[in-house]
Amino acid sequence: MKTTPAIDIALARRLIDTQFPQWAGLPLVPYAPAGSDHVIYRLGENLSVRLPRHDGAIEQAAKEAEWLPRLAPHLPLAVPVLVGVGAADFGYPWPWAVSRWLDGEVATVDALSGSHEAAVALAGFLTALHRIDAGTTEELTGRPLATRDTATRLAIAKAGDAFGTAAMTDLWDTALAAPGRGGPPVWFHGDFHTGNLLTTNGRLSAVIDFGELGVGDPARDLIIAFTLMSAETRATFRAALAVDDATWTRGRGWALATGLNAYVSYAAVNPRVAAQTTRQITQALLG
Repeated sequence: MKTTPAIDIALARRLIDTQFPQWAGLPLVPYAPAGSDHVIYRLGENLSVRLPRHDGAIEQAAKEAEWLPRLAPHLPLAVPVLVGVGAADFGYPWPWAVSRWLDGEVATVDALSGSHEAAVALAGFLTALHRIDAGTTEELTGRPLATRDTATRLAIAKAGDAFGTAAMTDLWDTALAAPGRGGPPVWFHGDFHTGNLLTTNGRLSAVIDFGELGVGDPARDLIIAFTLMSAETRATFRAALAVDDATWTRGRGWALATGLNAYVSYAAVNPRVAAQTTRQITQALLG
């Protein structure tokens, strides 16, 4: 069960001032909207501070600090640059991170769903990421889609009235039956959805939140096609990425499973999540 410590600006200030005294004089301002995994503050003009909200996010700081410097030179969009990893203190139990501030606005469906330029840019980012040598990174091996079977079927039962139990079950069965990837595992972002993209002047500029970074099936990164794109731009994205039928089907399965998980967990209490996951599930069913 996820635990949630009390986090406020006074705690963040004490952690920063004690562990990174070189930044003690910089103003600290809460950032909203933050995600479900971290409380975020802007520190001065050039830094951000992220404190995990729950124990499911506590490995992200170390993972990003180790792997993003190796991946970033090969990627066509900006990614986070960590400049410090803080330690537990003052009753706060987990590691936390200080990163370079990335300018930009969170991508939205209204702004980018019809953009073929954005679809091509996203395909280019994934192509670059998936081509980076994954080497021997067994500790980052991602779980296959089938490991989500029990949870997804339970979620289908809970959400069936909203989206159609038969349609979701059919897609899920088809995704599980699709042939697996024939080649070696590749890098994947793992949480590649609209909320983890930044735009500057209406164009994609950065990809953030690599907490689910791993190696395995690149189909899980196809979630972006169903969270952000229209049918037309999705076709452009698929063509630019050169995705085969089996990978695309598995990607639809990942979109359904992750969308349902968030929908049944948060939609009743968070209208923003309800809207985002409703779109994701609906678009995954459409294909």
